[in-house]
Amino acid sequence: MQRITLFWFRRDLRLVDNHGLSQALQSGNPVLPIFIFDRNILDELEVKADARLQFIFDTLEQLNHELAAYGSGLKTYFGTPEEVFRELVKTYLIELVIANRDYEPYAIQRDKSIHALLSDHGILFKGYKDQVIMDRRDVMKADGEPYTVFTPYSRKWKELFRQEMIDPYPVIFSADKLVQMPRQTVMPLAALGFKPVHQEFPGKKVEEELIRDYQDTRNFPGIHGTSRISVHLRFGTISIRYLVGKAFAWSATYLNELIWREFYMMILYHFPHVVKNSFRPQYDHIPWLNREDEFDAWCQGRTGYPIVDAGMHELNETGFMHNRVRMITASFLTKHLLIDWRWGEAYFAQQLLDYELASNNGGWQWAAGSGVDAAPYFRIFNPALQTQKFDPHNSYLDQWVPGWQSPDYPVPIVDHKAARDRAIATFRNALNGLTE
Repeated sequence: MQRITLFWFRRDLRLVDNHGLSQALQSGNPVLPIFIFDRNILDELEVKADARLQFIFDTLEQLNHELAAYGSGLKTYFGTPEEVFRELVKTYLIELVIANRDYEPYAIQRDKSIHALLSDHGILFKGYKDQVIMDRRDVMKADGEPYTVFTPYSRKWKELFRQEMIDPYPVIFSADKLVQMPRQTVMPLAALGFKPVHQEFPGKKVEEELIRDYQDTRNFPGIHGTSRISVHLRFGTISIRYLVGKAFAWSATYLNELIWREFYMMILYHFPHVVKNSFRPQYDHIPWLNREDEFDAWCQGRTGYPIVDAGMHELNETGFMHNRVRMITASFLTKHLLIDWRWGEAYFAQQLLDYELASNNGGWQWAAGSGVDAAPYFRIFNPALQTQKFDPHNSYLDQWVPGWQSPDYPVPIVDHKAARDRAIATFRNALNGLTE
C-alpha cells in the first residue's frame, strides 16, 4: 500500500495560497485532500436549509473539479471527525496529516482528539498558520500576557509586520503529487439531511476604488461602501495574505478592520470563557429583562424603529447586515430592551452567512459593554440620530422597510429616553452593587 499525506480542508476552501496544502504537497508523499461534514457542527444547526452549507457544498464542488484535472479529487465524509479518522486509518497507509489551525474552542478540542487518535497509530498531525497574519502568541505584551485592548494590540501588530508575512504560499500541483482516483462526487446535501438553498453569494473580487474610499463610505448602509468579502474570509475562499496586501496598498482603515478580526480571534483563543460568559465577569450580573415578545419583535424587524427594523429585514432576507447597522441593532437589543447579548449573538449566528464566532461574540460584547475595549455602559446609540447621520436620504430605510412612513407602521415598542434611562440605571445599580 502506498504511503500518503492527508490534507484536511476546514476553513481554507481554496487551492491557491493555502499554507497547509502547500506543505502537504512538499511532503514527499502523494496527497489525499479530504473534507469532513462534521456531525457535531451540523447537529447544532437550527434549520435544514442553511445557506452556509450550500456555500460550502458549491465551493467543494469547484475544488473537486479543479483537482480532477490532475487525476485526483476531493474525498468528502459525513460523521464526527473521530469516526471519519478511524475509518481513514483503516483504509489508507497515512504517514502524515496536515491541516491549517483554527482558534475556536471546539476546533482546538477536536484537533487535540484527532492528534491523540493519530498518535496511537504512529501518524504525525501538523497544523499551520493560514487564516491570520499573526498567530496565537505572535502579538503579546512585554510581560508575556495577551493584549485585551485593541489599540495597543494593533500598534504592536503593525510593528511586528514584515512584508514576507503576506507572500503567497506556493501550491504547485502535478499528478504525481496527488493520490490518483476515479472522478469523485461531493456528498450531496440531501445525504446530510439538508435541503439545497437558492442563494446569491457576494463575489470574491476586491474593488480597488471601494477599498481606497473605505474610510469615507463604510458607515453608510444605503450605498455600496463595504467589500462584502466577509463570507469568503469566513470559509477561507480568499487568502488573508492577499487582502492584507491590498489593504496596505489602498486603505489603513480597511487594514484596521482586518486587524480587528485577528484581535477577536486571539481574544477567543486566550479567553475561551467569552463563548458563554462576559469577558468582564461583573457584566454577568446584569438583571436582563429578556421579554420574549420584545425579542421576537426585534428578530422580525417590528420594533417601530426604522433603522433597527431595516437591519433585521436585511439580515433575515439576505443573511447579511451592514456593520454599522449591526452595532445599532445590537445596542438596541441590549440597552433599549435589556435583553441578554447572548440571545442576539445566537440569532446572528443562526442568520449570518459570514457568521464567525470570534467576531460575532466580540461585536455583541462590545455592544453590551461586557467585552474588551468596552466603552462605559452609558454609551447607548440613539437610533434616530444614527439614521440622520448615516442614512441621511433614507435610502437604506426605503430599501428594507418601504412602509416605514405609513400610518400602519408599528409604534415604537419602547420610548428612547425612558429606555435609555432605564438601561443606565440598571447597569449602574448592578455594577455598583458588586463594589459596595
